[in-house]
Amino acid sequence: MATGLLVSLILAMLFGFLLHKFVRYCDQFRLADWGGKFSNRLAALISCFVHRYHGLSMKPIPLPDSGAAIVVCNHISGLDPLVLIAATPRPLRFLIAREEYERFGLQWLFRLGHCIPVERDKRPELAMRAALRAIDNGDVVALFPHGRIHLPADMPVRIKGGAVRLSQLTGAPVYPVHVEGIKGEGHTLLAIPLKSQIKLSTHPPHIFTSGSNDENIRKLQQLIETSTHINNENS
Repeated sequence: MATGLLVSLILAMLFGFLLHKFVRYCDQFRLADWGGKFSNRLAALISCFVHRYHGLSMKPIPLPDSGAAIVVCNHISGLDPLVLIAATPRPLRFLIAREEYERFGLQWLFRLGHCIPVERDKRPELAMRAALRAIDNGDVVALFPHGRIHLPADMPVRIKGGAVRLSQLTGAPVYPVHVEGIKGEGHTLLAIPLKSQIKLSTHPPHIFTSGSNDENIRKLQQLIETSTHINNENS
């Protein structure tokens, strides 16, 4: 019995040591401080997974060290938010559809990340007000203006103008991002386990304080649907 207890103790110590080493290894991939020990550990795990398993290798999205900003990205899979988490040096406040926000088993995660739910068919202005408050607080708001997963081969879909409107109202810069190379594109959950070779492009920030609304939306749509790889080191 004493031998069994000793073996159990040794195995527990070995497991603790390996877990500690794994956590330290994951930490090197986390770029942002997400405001808490658990949040940072989770962000580190996500970042490690995206970099090592899905092959993401890039310079961080060049956000300012402080102050409000808006990150806008095309949306080709359920992996896209994890890619942005791994690619940004600051925590993000995602705008997310209410039905996704309330998905069984994941609501705690979206609350932990201070996501902003959007009532697309009822009162979308509530999400806009919440996003304005976040920007006034100096946060970085992230959104996918296609509104849902949209592949390049699909029929053209005009993006929603929320990011342009937020920039017009606050003067916050918009950072357009394009993601590609996800093997499970077109899928929400299936994209996560299918090993990819992700390529991420970022465009210079834009502040949409002038020009017509339609013109600005077309310009932003062209940017997030265009790959440049200017920040990708292994393309």
